[in-house]
Amino acid sequence: MDLTEHARKNRAFWDRQAKSYQTEHGKQLSSVPLGWGIWSIPESELRVLGEVRDKDVLELGCGGAQWSIGLAQLGARCVGLDNSERQLEFARKAIEEAGLSIPLIHASAETVPLPDTSFDIIFCDHGAMSFTDPVLSIPEAARLLRHGGLFAFNAETPLHFTCFDRARDRISTELQISYFENRIDDMDGSVCFSLPYGEWIRLFKESGFEVEDLIELRPSEDATSTYRDWVSHAWARKWPAEQIWRLRRVRKAGS
Repeated sequence: MDLTEHARKNRAFWDRQAKSYQTEHGKQLSSVPLGWGIWSIPESELRVLGEVRDKDVLELGCGGAQWSIGLAQLGARCVGLDNSERQLEFARKAIEEAGLSIPLIHASAETVPLPDTSFDIIFCDHGAMSFTDPVLSIPEAARLLRHGGLFAFNAETPLHFTCFDRARDRISTELQISYFENRIDDMDGSVCFSLPYGEWIRLFKESGFEVEDLIELRPSEDATSTYRDWVSHAWARKWPAEQIWRLRRVRKAGS
């Protein structure tokens, strides 16, 4: 399928970065395979996905498939999707080592080559929902979900997004860009997206979703992470850097 301009850029970026990313963060991702966000807050604590046994589950932006492996071990029928073939190479190796069979798809979450109403649960922990245009990927998730299905994703908050200092390539304690800007073309060649809260909610509603919860993540006082270049512990203790939207597919898009 044809990729958007930003999806092509992000594919090239993640193909370049896959090895260094898995080298730097793979141990953390594997040690807490069902952990949300850069501080690996356990799913058992947040209870975002609920019961997954015998559910058809799609992970958007699966990377090394650490989440999908963990969910499959709980009885879920998982499928992993990633825009980077190099990331999927790490996923295939990890799945084989775990003795599992998890189908993997090389595609953007903006255009998924799978039939309508294929899944009970779709989720993403950063990954695809940070690097796709939500105007495209949110309706695509709705298309793929069965009626009553769950869509849950973790991404950076609008506050973290607006505090990103492009010139210094780091998070700031001051607002840097317009709250209404929805795209950042990073100096490293990647393109990331975010929306103001009102736009998120309107897009969810237009796509056929009902908001069940918004969880703003805060690390514990003793939390550690290999992602400290993305946001410091002190920053994330003061202001929410990550948010999990929990959505329910209740009707057809536009109705």
